[in-house]
Amino acid sequence: MGPTATGKTDLALALAKHLDVALISVDSAMVYRGMDVGTAKPTKTIRDEIPHALIDVREPEESFSVQEFCALADQAVHQAFERRRLPILVGGSMMYFRAFREGLADLPGADARIRADIRALAEAEGVFAVFEELKRIDYESAMRISPSNLKRMERAIEVYRLTGKTIGALWKEKATPPAPMRLDCELMEFVVPEPPRPELHERIAQRLQGMFNAGFMEEMQTLRKRPGLTRNHLSMRTVGYREAWAHLDEADDQSDTAPLRERILVATRQLARKQLTWLRKWSSLRLNEAASVEVMIDSLKR
Repeated sequence: MGPTATGKTDLALALAKHLDVALISVDSAMVYRGMDVGTAKPTKTIRDEIPHALIDVREPEESFSVQEFCALADQAVHQAFERRRLPILVGGSMMYFRAFREGLADLPGADARIRADIRALAEAEGVFAVFEELKRIDYESAMRISPSNLKRMERAIEVYRLTGKTIGALWKEKATPPAPMRLDCELMEFVVPEPPRPELHERIAQRLQGMFNAGFMEEMQTLRKRPGLTRNHLSMRTVGYREAWAHLDEADDQSDTAPLRERILVATRQLARKQLTWLRKWSSLRLNEAASVEVMIDSLKR
C-alpha cells in the first residue's frame, strides 16, 4: 500500500522476480479495459510474464463495486494458496483495502433514479446544495466527505434513501467478516516508504509527463468514441480521465494541454494526500524503514 507514484508496482514486480508470489491489483481504475496509459497499468508484455489478478476485468461502461472487488480478491487469494504461492495485494485504492481488511457492510446496490435526482440537484443548484442535503440527513458523513466530492456524497445520500440508515451505521453492522476470518490466514500489512513531500511531488510530475509522452490524449480520444461511454461513468471519474474529458469538452484550444496538465497535477497531489490520510488512520500497519522503494529493489537484486 502507499500513495500514488511511490513505486508500489515496481516493488511488486521485483518481488515477483525473486519470490514465488501471486500479484493481485488493488486499483479501482486498472480494472477497466482500455484505460492503460492514464492508470500507469503494467504493460501487456509485463503481465504476460508476471500475471496480475483484477486487471482488465470490466469494460469502462460497466460499474465495479467494492463488493465485487472483495469477492474477486478473495477468490484470487484462495487460488494463490492452492498453487502454494504467496498472494500480494498491491495498489492505492484505500477503500478497497479497508473493505478487504475489515469486512463489508450490507450496502444496497446503485439506484439510477436516485442518482439522477442527485445529479439534477447538483446541475440546478450546485454541488453545495448536495452537500447541504447530505448534512441534513447524515451529518457525520457530511463532516467526513469533501463538499467537492460529488461521487461520495451521492453514494451516502443514495444509501440513506434506500435504507433509512446512514452509511456509517451500516458499516458498523458489517455483514461480511474481516479477511483473516474469511481466508483463514494472517494479513501482513506493509506500506511503501513515503518520500519527502517535494520528492513525491516530483515523482507525480514525472509520471504525468510520462503519461502524455505515452499517448494519454490519444487514449482519451479512443475512449470518447465508445458509443455508450460518458463522463458520468464511474471509470471516467478517475483522476486524470475526469480532467481530460472536461478539457476536451470545454477547452477552446484542445491542443493546448498545459492547463490540463496543471489540473491533473493538482488533482493527483490531492489524491496522494488523501491516500496518506487513510493510511495514517489505520493501526497495526507494518512500516518499512528503507530509504526508498528503489533501495528495497536494489537489496532484492543483491
